[in-house]
Amino acid sequence: METLYKRCAGLDVHSETIVVCVLQGDSETDIVKEIETFPTLTKDLFRLLKWLEEREVTHIAMESTGVYWKPVYNILEDFFDITLANAQRIKNVPGRKTDVSDAEWIAKLLRHGLIEKSFVPPEDFRNLRDLTRFRKKWIGHITSEKNRIQKILETSNIKLGTVISDVFGVSGRKLLEQLISNGYIDQEDVKQKIHGKMAHKQQLITDSLFGTLNDHQLFLIKQSWMHIVYLEELISDIEKRIDQILINYQEEVQLLITMPGIKKDTAAVIIAEIGIDMAQFPTSKHLASWAGLSPGNYESAGKRKSARTVKGNPHIKTALCEAAWAVSRSRNKRLAVKYWSLAARRGKKKALVAIGHRMLTIVYHMLQNKEPYHESVVN
Repeated sequence: METLYKRCAGLDVHSETIVVCVLQGDSETDIVKEIETFPTLTKDLFRLLKWLEEREVTHIAMESTGVYWKPVYNILEDFFDITLANAQRIKNVPGRKTDVSDAEWIAKLLRHGLIEKSFVPPEDFRNLRDLTRFRKKWIGHITSEKNRIQKILETSNIKLGTVISDVFGVSGRKLLEQLISNGYIDQEDVKQKIHGKMAHKQQLITDSLFGTLNDHQLFLIKQSWMHIVYLEELISDIEKRIDQILINYQEEVQLLITMPGIKKDTAAVIIAEIGIDMAQFPTSKHLASWAGLSPGNYESAGKRKSARTVKGNPHIKTALCEAAWAVSRSRNKRLAVKYWSLAARRGKKKALVAIGHRMLTIVYHMLQNKEPYHESVVN
């Protein structure tokens, strides 16, 4: 078998130790093997760096084990060509699994070019990725707290949610703040707090706010409300950091938001997850498969079986399915027409994934060619 890398190393990374196997030599007959174990403390990682440099290693491979690979990658990425491998695709021979044999197996596969690189974005995009995922987590917590408040209101027979479409909109928040501070709301308070467009609902809103709210329930609402306010401040700080990073990628952001369904927040998620250099993905089909938006391929004996989507990046998949849902509510848009056509035949869930796949394909070509989205209006 052809030898591609004459000086390479395989790393078996764990939480406390790293087993390293270095292979050197032009052919299989004169190969030299060295195996060493290092702790994972920072000083030991720099010692690992020096040890690999002394042996003139040029290429390194390791599995993407949890988050344990990240500090190793951060220290070594500027000095070596690092291949991050999918553990499922480089399994060792059954019955011969030890840390040493794993490191040696990884080194052998790398030596012959049999490991496919996983996509690891540059540092800027890794930081942006952390921020967008963090924002999503906090938004999820806010939603949980809002549901908790709504549940307590229903328990105390306050039917505000049946009268106002968004209890946590501008008018709803003013009413809730008044309710939390005083424990009750009279008709005059309602008149002052609600938006002008809701004036015709004034009496109905006043009646809906009359319930059996006691001190215990009021205390619980206050706790959730303070948590919501705190989380909103945190999200605001996160969004400022996201904007700072996106200053250098305004061209790509402006391209992405030309597509229906994609706003600035979704554009930030797309850039964070896939970057802006589409050379990382040979074709749009590779990108769709990596994102988990491609149908599976399972055929046996000439019969096509399950075609459910493959596992992929859940963050980009979620963002594009949300964008697809937003597009579906547009009028006279090609993507919206396609969504409703698919939904009628295959159901809304499958239609969302299909439109998300189509949108990701368009995003791939937009970023690759640096061209905005061109919409053809359906008459």
